[in-house]
Amino acid sequence: MSEAGAGPSRPAQPEGTSNPNPQDKQTQAGQGRFYALQAAAKDRLRRLLATVKLVWHSSARLTLGLLGTMLLGVALPLLVAYVGKALVDAVVAHQKELALRLVGLELGLMVLTSLQFRLSNLLRMLLGARLSVDINVLILKKAVSLDLQHFEDPKFYDQLTRARREASSRPLGMVGDVLALCQGLLTLLGYVGLLWSFSPLAVLVLLLAALPAAAGELRFSKAAFRLRNFRAPETRRLHYIEYILGSDEHAKEVMVLGLGDTLLSRYQALGESLYQDDRKLAIGRATWGYLLSLLATLAFYGCYAVIVGLAVAGTLSLGNMTLYVVAFRQGQQAFQTTLSSLGGIYEHDLYMSNLFDFLAIPTVQAQKRLAATGSRPQRSGIVFDHVSFQYPGETRYALRDVSLTIPAGQSLALVGHNGAGKTTFIKLLCGLYQPTEGRILLDGQDLRTLPPEEVRRRIGVVFQDFGQYQFSVRDNVGFGSIAHGEDKDRIGRALSRGGADEFVAALPEGMDALLGRWFHKGVELSGGQWQRIALSRAFMREEADILVLDEPTAALDAEAEHKVFERFRELTQGRTAILISHRFPTVRMADRIVVLEGGPEGGHVAEQGTHKELIDQGGRYAGLFKLQAQGYL
Repeated sequence: MSEAGAGPSRPAQPEGTSNPNPQDKQTQAGQGRFYALQAAAKDRLRRLLATVKLVWHSSARLTLGLLGTMLLGVALPLLVAYVGKALVDAVVAHQKELALRLVGLELGLMVLTSLQFRLSNLLRMLLGARLSVDINVLILKKAVSLDLQHFEDPKFYDQLTRARREASSRPLGMVGDVLALCQGLLTLLGYVGLLWSFSPLAVLVLLLAALPAAAGELRFSKAAFRLRNFRAPETRRLHYIEYILGSDEHAKEVMVLGLGDTLLSRYQALGESLYQDDRKLAIGRATWGYLLSLLATLAFYGCYAVIVGLAVAGTLSLGNMTLYVVAFRQGQQAFQTTLSSLGGIYEHDLYMSNLFDFLAIPTVQAQKRLAATGSRPQRSGIVFDHVSFQYPGETRYALRDVSLTIPAGQSLALVGHNGAGKTTFIKLLCGLYQPTEGRILLDGQDLRTLPPEEVRRRIGVVFQDFGQYQFSVRDNVGFGSIAHGEDKDRIGRALSRGGADEFVAALPEGMDALLGRWFHKGVELSGGQWQRIALSRAFMREEADILVLDEPTAALDAEAEHKVFERFRELTQGRTAILISHRFPTVRMADRIVVLEGGPEGGHVAEQGTHKELIDQGGRYAGLFKLQAQGYL
């Protein structure tokens, strides 16, 4: 038969190649899985060692104490089993005196066992409390070191929620399970040694019967971890509704708008959804755990029946029967404890990965900022050199190609509608973000090359959404310059400059009065009074040569606003001042005015000049000024 008649021919293979072999593919896939498992095991070992290090650093004494009680817990059950065997043999042999001594010895061992149990629980509680504080400090210390971009990213809050969830209990749980694993293994070896002389098959049954329950526990531990990680945003939303319904910040609006029932129904619906997920997982875990644990129970009673049968036949003494029954029961429990500890370590490791991933978040400032070197440059002012900026994850520019100069000692007012980029401008100047394009110069030096502490020491700033700290007046103002937080005279000067001295003097406890309603004896302030406290906080930085005010009089009454206007030039004398305001009486007092205009390509400089120059131009600024002026006619 010719080759042509044999059927369609295969394309010729290039020289040096061969058809893929299915067996080779399987081998490669198997190798890939092996390397993946190897890498995962290394990661788990690394996290385990890091967790042990965390616990050790938290309290070495308590950790050593817990280890000591664990070793005592290994020895005591074995001793009790041997004493029980000897006691039965003494009773059978009618050795009354020996039997009574053994009863006393067993009593002493049980007293010691009870002490070991109580002491172990005490040490766990103390170490857990210590660890809870230390790890939360670690998390908050990391949060303090992060950049503003993290706090404006919802994904960061999900990560923070995962890190904080059970972070104080999981490290201790992991170390506790490691100790329990070691204890279980040592105890198991002791009982296996006893049972091996009776029957190697019994040892095999002991080990195999507990495996299914342990495998099921591992599976459900992983499922629980995935469920909790997946719903971190829902958990945060639940906590947020709790905050709205239970805080003074939202209470007035919730009552006036009648939002209580609506938000409560949302809370109940979301809480019910989370509960149903938990319920389904808990029922599955309990059901399968019970069914699989029956295998171990059946195996125990099967061996128990064999041991009892041998004792009835006279092959085993009553003492040996007692010893083997106790050894089999305790050995089985020790093996289950060992497997349970492995499952616990696995589950704890899943949660610890969240904590360590959070602590490993890189700090952008630490990577980009360099220490300042050389002599202090001459004050020349602030330069925005073709600055553009996009918020992380955004495609639209918040600012686009902004170039302007603010000479040292001059005042600049930023005007523009909401979303034009005014607050973004301030964030960039304060070093809270770095420009996507271009550069910002402070006295001729790129902000990227200056340490954040130096930049922020020179800037006194009041943001529109300023902080209202539920602490004393002294703290609220003193926070403006931590190094001078106890300087009463300086705080007094700041209160005067911010226009808060009169109402603070009227408070029963003066500077020591507690502000806000969160804590007992707290005094609630009006919006304008809080804003004057914020202004005072900015004036605490007497060495600051740059003053930034974002809507500085938005919440002030007409009289208080007029006082701020009257003292504006006095307060900013010798300083570079940057104002953001929609009120033109404030704006027109600045040496120069810049109009920022938003658009599809981002905020950009539309106009700049003095108040008179911009009015004469008849452009955007002039239109806004006339529109606001008509409101007073």
